[in-house]
Amino acid sequence: MADRPAAPAAGRLGAPAVEARLTRLEELLVRLESAPGPTSSTAVEAVRVLTEVYGEALARVLDLGGEPLFAVLAGDELLGHLLVLHDLHPEPAERRAERAVERLRPAVRERGGDVELVAVDGQVARVRVSEAGGCGAGCGGGPTIADAVREAVLAAAPELTAVEPVPMPDRAAAPAFVPLDSLLLNGAPRVREAP
Repeated sequence: MADRPAAPAAGRLGAPAVEARLTRLEELLVRLESAPGPTSSTAVEAVRVLTEVYGEALARVLDLGGEPLFAVLAGDELLGHLLVLHDLHPEPAERRAERAVERLRPAVRERGGDVELVAVDGQVARVRVSEAGGCGAGCGGGPTIADAVREAVLAAAPELTAVEPVPMPDRAAAPAFVPLDSLLLNGAPRVREAP
């Protein structure tokens, strides 16, 4: 399975077109939900019921296709989101978040930093990010590596509600190692002479 999505077939929507339509759908649903009157609540209910029916249809397709189909569908970003929406994704959110962090790690290390998924607690991913110069939380006005990590994790596991930073371990507070030789005087134990 390739990391890069294949170009869409003729007449199919590419990623930018899908993204534009999802944004527009979100705008329309917000307008519907805020519109007064019974027509808007009926329209919102119609969308909800249609989504449930499509979810059931997708589940039946997956039942017929089995595990190989699950893997193929889960590897596609749009279909992966659809599987999450209908609670059908074969991988847990933690594994998907971990894979998103793993994909970013080489680019982060190339810039002198590092990134690590520490845990997923409920709907919150906890991530340790270090950037060259210690700017994991941001030093300037532009986007940071932490921003990119947040975006990638939430795209891979949209059911998560937040990505929270975990501080880097405080190296200064680590217990110091004292070599045994330094406790000895000329290689022999210090002996106090009697008065």
